[in-house]
Amino acid sequence: MIQFDFINTLSSPWGNRASRILSSALDAVEPGNALSRRVQIHDEILSIEGKIYNLQSYRRILLVGAGKAGAPMAHSLVKILKDRITEGVIVVKEGYAEIGTVKLPKTLKLLEAGHPLPDERGVRSAQQIADILSEAKEDDLIICSISGGASALLVSPAPGLKLEVLHELTSLLLLCGASINEINTLRKHLEQLKGGGMVRQAHPAKLVSLILSDVIGNPLDVIASGPTVPDTSTFKDAYEILQKYKLREKAPRAVLNYLEKGLRGEVNETPKPGDPIFNGVQNVIIGDNLQAAQAAVKRAQAEGFNTLLLTTSLQGEARQAGRFLASIARQIAETGQPIPRPACVVVGGETTVTVSGKGFGGRNQELALSAIEDLDSIPDVALVTLATDGSDGLTDAAGAIITGNTMKRARLLGLDPVKYLSNNDSYNFFKSLGDLVKTGPTLTNVNDLSFIFAP
Repeated sequence: MIQFDFINTLSSPWGNRASRILSSALDAVEPGNALSRRVQIHDEILSIEGKIYNLQSYRRILLVGAGKAGAPMAHSLVKILKDRITEGVIVVKEGYAEIGTVKLPKTLKLLEAGHPLPDERGVRSAQQIADILSEAKEDDLIICSISGGASALLVSPAPGLKLEVLHELTSLLLLCGASINEINTLRKHLEQLKGGGMVRQAHPAKLVSLILSDVIGNPLDVIASGPTVPDTSTFKDAYEILQKYKLREKAPRAVLNYLEKGLRGEVNETPKPGDPIFNGVQNVIIGDNLQAAQAAVKRAQAEGFNTLLLTTSLQGEARQAGRFLASIARQIAETGQPIPRPACVVVGGETTVTVSGKGFGGRNQELALSAIEDLDSIPDVALVTLATDGSDGLTDAAGAIITGNTMKRARLLGLDPVKYLSNNDSYNFFKSLGDLVKTGPTLTNVNDLSFIFAP
C-alpha cells in the first residue's frame, strides 16, 4: 500500500485518514489484482470475463502489450499461465520493468522506452511486437496487456514517417492543450499498430486484450489509441484536429503529406466496425477511474466522512477545474452543501494545460495552484490532487495539496501563486512549500483523482 505523507500540511489524525483514502483508491486498481479478478484458469480451461478458452486447442500462447502497468500485468499473467507462455514482448516506461517477485520466463521480454515523448526504444520494441503478431497463426492465442502510456510507448511510424516527426507533432499537441482523444486520433492515422493495427497484423489468430483504462468513459477505440479495436475516426478527423489548433503551418510537412494521402484514398484507412478481422477478438476493461473513485468513497465512509462522488468525467483546462473545485470546498465550509462536514468529495477525470509559460509542472499541480486564492483563509478545508500513475506531467510529483492556509504560508515566503500560474510553474511553487504529493511510480494509471476534505 502506498503511503501519503501530509504531515507538512494536514494535522494528524486528519492527514492519516486522508492518506488511507488515497491509498485505497490506488489499491483498487493495482494491475495484478485487477487482472487476476477477471482471468482464472482451471486445468487447461482459461476463463476471461466469462469467455472460455480451451488451451489445449492452441499451438502457442503469446503475450504482447504496452503501458506503465505492463510489468505487474505480466507478472500476474505468468502466475496464472505458468509455463504455458511460448514467448512475448511487453514495453513499459523507463524505470518500470524491475518489479515483481515472480520469475519471468526467458522468452518473455519486458522492454523499456520513453514516455510521454516516444523514443527509438519504443520503435524497436513495437517492431518486435509486430514481428510476433505477423507470425501468428489461426491456432495461436495472443493475450495483449494495455495500460496508460501505451500510446507513447508503442511507436510504429507509418511508411515514410520517422520518429522525429511523430515526436515533434506530439510536443505541439501537448503544448496546445489537445485532449488525449485528439492526440490519439492522429496517432492512429500516423502509426501502424494503433487504430486496430495490432489485430490487422495478428489476424487470423485469436486475441484477448486486457485493458487498464486511462481515458474518461473507457472508449475502447481511444484507450492507447485503440490497437485492438475497430477505429471510428478517419483521416478527415485527424486533419481537422490540426486545423482546430492552427497547427497546419507548424506541423511537420511529412505529417501533412501523409494525412493528405489518406484524404485522397492513397493510404488504407484504419479497420472499421464490422470488419471480420475483429470476430476473434475479446476486449476486457480490468480497471478504470470509476473503480478507483468508488474505492476512495467506500474508505472515506469507513473513516467517518460524509461522502460524495461528484464525477469521474472532469475535463477542460486545469486552472478552470481548480477554481470550480475550490468553489465547492468554499460552499461546503459556508453552507454545508452539497454535503455537510465532515465531508469528503471525490472527483475523477483528466484535465489539460495550455502551456504559455516556461515553468515546470503538470495538470494536477496546476489545478491545485489555481484554487489557492479562492480558498484563502477558509478554515479546515483541503484540496488534494493525484495523478494515479504517480507522475504528473514530466515531474516526479503526483500532484499537490492546498488548504485555506496555503496563501498565508506562500506570502511569508514571498511566493505569488498568480505569477507561478501564469508561468505554468506549479511544481516549483509547491516544492518551495513542501506541499508536493509524491508516490513514486504506482505502476497503474486510471486518469486523475482530486479530493476535497472538510473535516
